[in-house]
Amino acid sequence: MPQTEGREQDAVPGETADRGTVRSDRALLDDPLRLESIFLEAIRRSGATIIRPFFHQFSPHGVSGIVVIAESHVAIHSWPEFGYAAVDIFTCGSQVKLDAIFQHIRSELHAQDVSVMEVNRGTLDLPADQLMHKPAGQPPPA
Repeated sequence: MPQTEGREQDAVPGETADRGTVRSDRALLDDPLRLESIFLEAIRRSGATIIRPFFHQFSPHGVSGIVVIAESHVAIHSWPEFGYAAVDIFTCGSQVKLDAIFQHIRSELHAQDVSVMEVNRGTLDLPADQLMHKPAGQPPPA
């Protein structure tokens, strides 16, 4: 990124990987307890700080789930009737291993076909050292 007087222009406070998996195991995509377990293990492997998970089973089928992490969130919305799930991984800072999250989820969902779209969210005119994630229990820098 271009530098101006020690400041990064168009610095990005968050990184996301909005990834959709298709042709996954249909029964697995309709199991909120198993999906939660997969997501929590993926997040542990990434080094992110887990705050709280919430997974909801829809009727007649489908699951929406989110794990709030200190660095932002990891979410899924599934359509088991189509064997499809959309996964959103959004993190702040550079300490979290995004690929570790995605690879574990991809492996555990037995994804046969994957599309990936990566997006940087937001821009700020701040020094790079102020663009850190917010660890649990600590306020943002003053």
